[in-house]
Amino acid sequence: MQIVYHLGAHFTDEGRLLNCLAANRQALAAEGVAVPDPKIYRALLRDLAIKLRGKPASAEQQEEVLGQILGDSSAERVLFSWDGFLALPPYVLRETLYPAAGERVRAFSNLFPEDEVEFCLALRNPATMLPLLYRRNKPESYDAFLAGSDPYELRWSYVIARILETNPTAQLTVWCDEDTPLIWPEVLRSVAGLPADLPLVGETELLAMLMSGEGLSRMQAYIETRPPATIEQRRKIVSAFLDKFALPERIEQAIEMPTWDQDMVDDLTSIYEEDVAKIIAAGKVTFIQP
Repeated sequence: MQIVYHLGAHFTDEGRLLNCLAANRQALAAEGVAVPDPKIYRALLRDLAIKLRGKPASAEQQEEVLGQILGDSSAERVLFSWDGFLALPPYVLRETLYPAAGERVRAFSNLFPEDEVEFCLALRNPATMLPLLYRRNKPESYDAFLAGSDPYELRWSYVIARILETNPTAQLTVWCDEDTPLIWPEVLRSVAGLPADLPLVGETELLAMLMSGEGLSRMQAYIETRPPATIEQRRKIVSAFLDKFALPERIEQAIEMPTWDQDMVDDLTSIYEEDVAKIIAAGKVTFIQP
C-alpha cells in the first residue's frame, strides 16, 4: 500500500487540495485511491505517533488504525492531509522554521513501516507566511512570536534538509504555493497518484477564486476550442488569462508586521526565491514548477 501525507505547510492550501480530491472520491476509488475523512484520522494518527515515540508500529497496530480509517473499503493508495503534521501553529517557529520536521516525518513514516510512504509539501514565502502566522498565534509580543528565530535566516532548504537527514529514503514532492494557479492540476494528480488525463470535478475552483467570472468563462471556452497539446501550453494560457482577469484583492496581500517595512519584505522575498532555486538545483526532492 502507498501512504501519502500532505503536510501543508500552513497557509498554503487551506483545505483546497483535500476538498477537491474528496469531491472526486468515487472516481479516485475506481483508481484505487482512498481520501478518508480527516475527522477520523487526524487525532488517530497523532495519538498513535505520540504513543510510539518514533518507533515502528506493530502489524496489529497498523491493521487496527487502517481498519478504523478505511472500514471495509480497500485501497492501494491512501491520502492523509493536515498542516499540523509538521507542527501546530504555536510551534512553527522555535529558533528556526519547523524545527521538529525531521522527527515528525519519521514518526508518521513509522506508523506504516512496511508500506511505501510519500510526503508532499507546499512552500510559501516567509514574507507573506509569517504575518498570517502572527495573526493566528496572537502572541504577547513580536519577540515572543519569533521565539529566538531570525526572519532573515529562515530557509525552507533547512526544513527539507532536516527531513531528509532524519529520513534518508523519504520520497518528498515539493512545490511553491505562489505557483499553484499554474500547476494546480499537476499538484492534484501528483498527490493522488492519478493519470494526467483523468478529469477531476472542481479543479478550476482555485482559478475561480482568483479571477473574474468573465475571465474564467472565457478561459474555459478558449481551452475547449483550442485544447493545449502540452502542460506548458496550458500554463501559458492560464497565465495569460490571469494577467488580464485576475482580481487584485485576491492576488495581493497586505503585509502588516511590527517593525517590518517594504525593504524587509523585498529582502525576505529575494532570500526565499534564492532558497527555492537552491532546493531545485540540489535535486533531492521532486519539485513541481511552472
